[in-house]
Amino acid sequence: MNIEKIKSYNCPVEAAMDVIGGKYKAQIVYELIGRTRRYNEIQKAIPQATPRMMSKQLKELEEDGVINRVLYPVVPPKTEYSLTEFGETLVPIVESLCSWGEHYFELAGVPIPGE
Repeated sequence: MNIEKIKSYNCPVEAAMDVIGGKYKAQIVYELIGRTRRYNEIQKAIPQATPRMMSKQLKELEEDGVINRVLYPVVPPKTEYSLTEFGETLVPIVESLCSWGEHYFELAGVPIPGE
């Protein structure tokens, strides 16, 4: 963790949003709840993310200590991602966001995607 970066925040919400507020960060965390996923599996689950953006978001989550990245020295390269112990602390937050999103779809009378 970058202590100087943390000290620069003006409030706790700003800090939280910096960690999970990236365009696809919460979705990536959601995809890693309770499982290890390969890069392609995450990319398929979030098809709207360009490969460049996906790589950027994964790198930032790794730098913030939210996810583990394991690179296996095989051809072609195999990379797996999972939540760290710190990343696991985000699970209730992301699950709450998911529940709120489902409620939002219901209020709008729109089917929940993926169901």
